[in-house]
Amino acid sequence: MSNSAMHPCCCVSSMAISNSSMPAAAQLPTDPLARIQNLVAVSRASSARESAADHGGGGALSLSNSNSNRHSYSHGHSHVHPSRELKINDIVGDGVSGILYKWVNYGRGWRPRWFVLQDGVLSYYKIHGPDKIVVNQETERGSRVIGEESMRRVMSQNHQHRNGTAASPEKSRTPFGEVHLKVSSVRESRSDDRRFSIFTGTKRLHLRAESREDKLAWMEVLQTMKDMFPRMSNSELMAPVDNLAVSTEKLRRRLLEEGVSEAAIQDSEQIMKNEFSSLQNQLMLLKQKHWFLMDTLRQLETEKVDLENTVVDESQRQLNEVGASSRSRQDKYSETASESEYENERVGAADEDTDEEDNTFFDTKDFLSSSSFKSNGSDFRTSSFSSDDDLNTFESEDGIDHDIRSAGRNFPRLKRRKKMPDPAEKEKGVSLWSMIKDNIGKDLTKVCLPVYFNEPLSSLQKCFEDVEYSYLLDRAYEWGRKGNNLMRILNVAAFAVSGYASTEGRNCKPFNPLLGETYEADYPDKGLRFFSEKVSHHPTIVACHCDGTGWRFYGDSNLKSKFWGRSIQLDPVGTLTVEFDDGEVFQWSKVTTSIYNLILGKLYCDHYGTMRIQGNHNYSCKLKFKEQSIIDRNPHQVQGVVQDKSGKTLATLFGKWDESMHYVDGDLSKGKGHESLSEARLLWKRSKPPEFPTRYNLTRFAITMNELTPGLKEKLPPTDSRLRPDQKHLENGEYEKANVEKLRLEQQQRQARSMQEKGWKPRWFVKDKGSETYRYIGGYWEAREQGNWEGCHDVFGNTHSDHTIV
Repeated sequence: MSNSAMHPCCCVSSMAISNSSMPAAAQLPTDPLARIQNLVAVSRASSARESAADHGGGGALSLSNSNSNRHSYSHGHSHVHPSRELKINDIVGDGVSGILYKWVNYGRGWRPRWFVLQDGVLSYYKIHGPDKIVVNQETERGSRVIGEESMRRVMSQNHQHRNGTAASPEKSRTPFGEVHLKVSSVRESRSDDRRFSIFTGTKRLHLRAESREDKLAWMEVLQTMKDMFPRMSNSELMAPVDNLAVSTEKLRRRLLEEGVSEAAIQDSEQIMKNEFSSLQNQLMLLKQKHWFLMDTLRQLETEKVDLENTVVDESQRQLNEVGASSRSRQDKYSETASESEYENERVGAADEDTDEEDNTFFDTKDFLSSSSFKSNGSDFRTSSFSSDDDLNTFESEDGIDHDIRSAGRNFPRLKRRKKMPDPAEKEKGVSLWSMIKDNIGKDLTKVCLPVYFNEPLSSLQKCFEDVEYSYLLDRAYEWGRKGNNLMRILNVAAFAVSGYASTEGRNCKPFNPLLGETYEADYPDKGLRFFSEKVSHHPTIVACHCDGTGWRFYGDSNLKSKFWGRSIQLDPVGTLTVEFDDGEVFQWSKVTTSIYNLILGKLYCDHYGTMRIQGNHNYSCKLKFKEQSIIDRNPHQVQGVVQDKSGKTLATLFGKWDESMHYVDGDLSKGKGHESLSEARLLWKRSKPPEFPTRYNLTRFAITMNELTPGLKEKLPPTDSRLRPDQKHLENGEYEKANVEKLRLEQQQRQARSMQEKGWKPRWFVKDKGSETYRYIGGYWEAREQGNWEGCHDVFGNTHSDHTIV
């Protein structure tokens, strides 16, 4: 294709294409009026060429050797009539369009979208999949297309349009999103000369152009469009009003009719004028205050955007410096979508798959919100399967063998607490943003936050929450004993998802355990014993081991965090394992978790990515946690399939990680939609909420975790989380004491790294040779029976020695 007549930025092509190009040394004027005038001149020149092309070539693209465009740019301001009113269309014609890469999420990276700027609104469309936009010479007539890739797409689809193979444009012009430039700010990236962002106050678009020149062209037209919406200056607001005129003629005539003297009339006129003057001054003051507030808000918004960009760019720079050498081990049993870095590019067929995936997602979105699904047991408020008082049977289990149905229910019942202690003090409000802004550039893991941001549980206890629905593993064991390994892996998959249910609405962070801190959970009412220990301080690693009925659950976990200004991303590192007594083993890793609206808005968390559950026998399972979007009315979806060694899909799972999981036999993507979904059977349903809710949104199960039941304290080692003073004070609502103890313990913990470097080793776990995983060496429950805690240091005390954490 021939070279095109270029915009002043050397990358904006009119649909009337010329072979002339701009001088390399041409510089854009910095004055907004001059910039607008130059663009108007270019607009007129290109419009004239389009008109000539339409009359001489039947609407085909016109190729010309004219140098008029260069001349128009160099002297364009002299051709602008001074009395002509500038309009938006004078600057951008019928619009500006082209391909920009839009940042979608950490799993999908950058995706190409077709952007259209028209009448102050920037719209974008998909260019792959069933909802892709149709662009050709006809649809882009009168607009300027930025970038060579964009022009190639227009020409390619123009050829299809002529041959009658292209889709109808009328069916494909619905934008996927819009941004109004009047209320937006545009910022360039400091780390990438092709990137820029648009912030509206409620959302941000991260965009990347094909080249630096394309980015400059987009920035030029966007800024020019914003210049069409000027703001009133402070000097204009403060200008005094000298033309105050109040007519008193009617008042004078009325008073004369009443026989009032001239002196009294003049006094009345003066009083009225004074009152009007006073009122107008008050209105002007209010107007000035209003605009001052608006300017202050805009300034704060600009500073916040700059701050966030600085944080993101700095985080990205540090990530780039670390590089591939700092990546920790990649486990062969797991894969998460969070492995895509911020700058990851995927093009071609992968884009088409991703775009289609937005709309299909196993075609279950409507079903998940349908009344038939809700009535089939997805409402967790109607029944429960944990240690609640009311253990009901789901209708969908009527055909299940009695041994399977009763698994997890035939344990002794113990009475546990149903509410937290009433707070002893009134809690104080603390702004998270005020804490963050004072610690920009610091390692957030080392910042001492007050206890108001904590919940009265430690990370060791949070690990135990993963086995709240342990009856699923009891059932998996029974299914395997009966020879049905497909149902075994289905229950294991439901168990892997169920661990996320307790995170919904949990916006407070757990306490970071001290090095050597432990937690035990002896729950005969669930048929299990659980134990966890903090085995490393830098990096922070927690290891756990749980013995159930016919199975063992163990693993270690570490979180890699990325702070993005308004959100924080948590990438789990580590493997979870379920091992059954008959030798079958399943392993997986958790997906990415992000916490949003750290500064403004309602705080919430989301889980997304791909979880692979790998078995050592015949079956494996892949579960996809769909990332929640702003407009998603049906969030928290999980879809998955179970496959055999040949790759054949034997069952399909679907549901929500905060509600329930169902399955159907076979491949749902090849089924008959709702007809297949109507045969879905329930695997797991979330327990109903507690009778006495807490401000921490703890589940019924979590409320019991920190309880010191009668006789338990005497059996615990001095390292157990239940004995941690700051955590116990917070549970009792003693906030001042909790803050004092938290500060003391965190000052103690600063010596943990030196202890670790001197050869400190965990008491109950050992690192496997040749790997980074920790394995339980046993002996804890035996020591508990004997009351022998030799070697267990008082990690919460005030003693000072070489062998304790002080």
